[in-house]
Amino acid sequence: MAIRTMFVLVLASALVCTFFLLPDSARGGEFRVTPIRLILDARTKTGVITVTNEAEEKLQCQVKAFEWTQDASGKDVYEETQDLIFFPKIMTVDPKSERVIRAGIKIPAVAKEKTYRLFIEEIPEPKKAQGTAIAVAIRFGVPIFSQPVKEEARGAIERCDLSKGTVTLALKNTGNVHLVINTVKLVGRDQKGGQTLSNDLSGWYLLNGASRTYSASLARDACTKTTTLDVEVVTDKVNLKHKLNTDASMCK
Repeated sequence: MAIRTMFVLVLASALVCTFFLLPDSARGGEFRVTPIRLILDARTKTGVITVTNEAEEKLQCQVKAFEWTQDASGKDVYEETQDLIFFPKIMTVDPKSERVIRAGIKIPAVAKEKTYRLFIEEIPEPKKAQGTAIAVAIRFGVPIFSQPVKEEARGAIERCDLSKGTVTLALKNTGNVHLVINTVKLVGRDQKGGQTLSNDLSGWYLLNGASRTYSASLARDACTKTTTLDVEVVTDKVNLKHKLNTDASMCK
């Protein structure tokens, strides 16, 4: 029976390293994982992930596959799946060496993209410090995308408003493939066209059919001077724009 569970993505705990920080590889304590994602389709049904042990000690890892979706609020949700074929499931990497994980999709996507994560988790050796055993595990979640026959990248700004000095923006992926939201740019201007404020919000993956809400509080003085707010959502595939007319009453 599949176990439905949610993972909190915390960079400080090194649960998942994303390509926003490392464009070519994901790096843990003393091992690297490359590439940081796999793109599969009807012609390319398999791929290779390389785990490089940079430490002076042997590295033991276990590998698990999860289907990756997002809930109504845009939070990542993972469920164990049998859709992926991968080998090995447990492996040992010698010091200063590397090993590969071969992964593939059983049934390619047709109408819309299927999304997964292959979690590579270190099995640490207990280390003693002042009589207490300490074990810290590093885990990387490598995204695996099974692309549809015809890619349609689309998105929509479903809602944009300003109330009590806070901008609220609702985005939806209306296409059949994932979007990578690089940034959400907010630029305010006064009646003469002068810039009153500028704010960039960081993004994340937005899977097909999923929605996410962004919010940002504006400085009161800048907010009251603003008469128009230009919003631009920059993604890896499409850019979305919206203009919001504002007045000082929205900043109270």
